[in-house]
Amino acid sequence: MDITQLSDTAILQLIGDFVKRKRMDLNKTQDTLSYEAGISRSTLSLLERGEKVNLITLIQVLRVLDQLQLLEIFEVKQQISPIEYIKLQKKHERQRVRNSDMAADNPPSEW
Repeated sequence: MDITQLSDTAILQLIGDFVKRKRMDLNKTQDTLSYEAGISRSTLSLLERGEKVNLITLIQVLRVLDQLQLLEIFEVKQQISPIEYIKLQKKHERQRVRNSDMAADNPPSEW
């Protein structure tokens, strides 16, 4: 399935189906899951039907379903620019070369 081709409504339905399937896999009723997530049963029902709900509602439900790892894709990782990477590499190489050259060129003195 190409999710990019789905409408917003179809994606909401996909999320709702996922939540319902996970809830049922855990053998939880809507009443139980909604209580554990701190939301009303009617809000959970809306989510499972693919209706619009608050993002916090989805997070609370995913937490109870032990599915928060799905949100890891949103983590913004610090990236270094290619230019900064090259500068760091050159700085690191100079330090290594200087240290290794000094050790090779200066044998222990006999004094």
